[in-house]
Amino acid sequence: MAENNDQNVKDGVSRRRFIKNTGMVAGGVVGGSLLGGLLTNQFQTKEDTKTKDTATQNLQEARMFFSREEDFNTLSAVTERIYPEDDNGPGAIELGVPYFIDKQLASFWGNNAKSYMHDPFRQNNHVHDYQHKDTRQDKSGPNTSTKAPTPTPRYQTRLNRGEIFLEGLRKIENVSRDKFGDPFPNLSEDDQDEILTMFEDGDVDMKAINSVTFFNFLLQTTLEGVYADPVYGGNKNMMAWEMKEYPGPRMAYINDIDADDFITMEQKSLRDYQGGQ
Repeated sequence: MAENNDQNVKDGVSRRRFIKNTGMVAGGVVGGSLLGGLLTNQFQTKEDTKTKDTATQNLQEARMFFSREEDFNTLSAVTERIYPEDDNGPGAIELGVPYFIDKQLASFWGNNAKSYMHDPFRQNNHVHDYQHKDTRQDKSGPNTSTKAPTPTPRYQTRLNRGEIFLEGLRKIENVSRDKFGDPFPNLSEDDQDEILTMFEDGDVDMKAINSVTFFNFLLQTTLEGVYADPVYGGNKNMMAWEMKEYPGPRMAYINDIDADDFITMEQKSLRDYQGGQ
């Protein structure tokens, strides 16, 4: 009986030693989240960190929604015309805006998972096409006035946002080939602007959506991709914030609020508050 107890103690010690060692060395389940992380960070070199950052950037620049390269190329060219490169800094493509939009369309936002999507669907090409006639009587007689109705706070269509972008981008491509005989990315800047102006003015017929609505989506998401936090896929290396001299999110300004001189702050992303790992 004593021999069995001694053997059980030895087995228990061996198991504990095994669990402890594997947890520390391999970052396993037991102690892995803490000890494994500490050991990994301790022996990690700057080259390892640089490699990880490069790998993360490569993942950011991978398509998730657009399966056709032609659609993505058209999107890239369109966003670059909306926010072009100039003397002030990079344009939409260098800032990663096309990949930002791609990721948004691949999310619940792109498939309208949280939106009310039932009939009726009504759209107005131009708000000012409608007139409101006020027939109330006062001392000066009938009062007739022209007013624009209150615009709906959302677009109205049975298409989700991903479908809107696919329909719109392919329509841009069709208009480009019909009007100029070339794909949109190959056109001159003036010709590209002419096509985009047609969509902005509502001069292009689209299925289940007005071209004005599609253009507004393009404009809105392009600007969001330019200035959003880089964790969402755009504003690469915070270059757009740098152009605006915007420092990014700060937890507090309590240490600087009473300063007499203007303080120039280095840009920080949300990722900087997560250890950058």
